[in-house]
Amino acid sequence: MSAKARVKEYMTREVATVDADDTVADVARRIAESDHNGFPVTDGRKVEGFVSARDLLLADEDAPIFTVMVEDIVVAHPEMDVIDAARVILRSGIQKLPVVDDAGNLTGIISNTDVVRSQIERATPEKVGELMETLQHIHDVSVREERRRVRLDNLVPTQDRVYADELEGRRYELEHGLAEPLVVIANATGEKELLLLTDGHHRALAADRLGIEEMDAYVIVVEADEPVTLGMENTARKEGLSSIDDVAVVDYARHPLIETTKRLQ
Repeated sequence: MSAKARVKEYMTREVATVDADDTVADVARRIAESDHNGFPVTDGRKVEGFVSARDLLLADEDAPIFTVMVEDIVVAHPEMDVIDAARVILRSGIQKLPVVDDAGNLTGIISNTDVVRSQIERATPEKVGELMETLQHIHDVSVREERRRVRLDNLVPTQDRVYADELEGRRYELEHGLAEPLVVIANATGEKELLLLTDGHHRALAADRLGIEEMDAYVIVVEADEPVTLGMENTARKEGLSSIDDVAVVDYARHPLIETTKRLQ
């Protein structure tokens, strides 16, 4: 697994754009009615410039955007290292980089928030690697890792409770496209594949509450000559956990990390 995080892994693929012939008033209204503070200006899939809220200040509201947009813009490539993108964002003082492919077509946009998220999530590949090593050592099985979408109603949790305050945080992340993938172990038991949720219980429950049916996941596939019962399976069985509906939401206590942070302040 590569240690480098690429722009394409964290960029937003569905990009809101404006046309060069849109008026300042039109774009100002879109900024006011959304969470965006600026938009790439495109002609089809080609990026012609970028317009921010600052560019609209003092501009004639009937003026077309091509008269106020910045044409000499900095862009990122999908294969670019996120750290390099972070350096560009920091040194240029901009908040978003349009992402264009080799043909110059807009494929996404990466923001300073995405860069922060990429660093928070850097532990996820480490978790996956450590878990793979543990499974191989304890159960003497072969494992492989793949990235795929998993249905939430097929997941068997391995944690019996989540915290209501962190659940709200994960809900916010999902609503703003900031959630990291789940970590799941796929263990074949006969003809059926058992999907054990090992990391991401708060994200899974928050997604379920939002009506999301599938999520992105790192899936560790167990490959063995004979069916093997994992320790996590026994734990889930003892706790009476068969679906994420069985996970309790604790609202009478704060998450330990929240409590620790408060005490340190």
